[in-house]
Amino acid sequence: MASFSGCFFVLTMAILSQFLLAPTSTLTNREYIDANCQRVKNKTFCVDTLTTYLPTVSATGLLPLAEAVINLAVAHAEKTAGFAAETAKNEAALKTQFNECHDAYIAIVASLKSASLELKETPDTANYDVMISGDDTSRVKDLVGKNLDKSSKTLMEMTLQMEKLLDLAAGATDAVDDDDENIRRRT
Repeated sequence: MASFSGCFFVLTMAILSQFLLAPTSTLTNREYIDANCQRVKNKTFCVDTLTTYLPTVSATGLLPLAEAVINLAVAHAEKTAGFAAETAKNEAALKTQFNECHDAYIAIVASLKSASLELKETPDTANYDVMISGDDTSRVKDLVGKNLDKSSKTLMEMTLQMEKLLDLAAGATDAVDDDDENIRRRT
């Protein structure tokens, strides 16, 4: 009997410790996410995205969180560049516009990758690289925003999503820098 109650006690403590210790790491991570989301325009999108994307959920600090957010934006930009290139090949009437959109997304990828490399040493420069990517999303919107075809509408949806992700990335690079100078520039 004594060994059964001892085993039961150890088992109970092991299970309880997982529940009691897990919120601490989640809370710490949530603080990083909140520090990022305080710096963006669409806070709901920020929280929804960063609390459901595994690399941001498991980030152990502001720098790893920013790296994960930038990687998410790079992945979306690469996917969108691929869509624009494929559409340019398949739809002759849209070839010129979509080739220019492809070039804009290649520039976004380059800026984001540059930001990722600069993040640790010069987060202000990384923040600038992220923010200038907005010029390229504006270029895409100018090129295809008024088009009524399905491919242009899809590209516009992808571009609007890209703008939201760039805002998250700008917030993340600003959070790493944490001098609040960039918050005033974006609001």
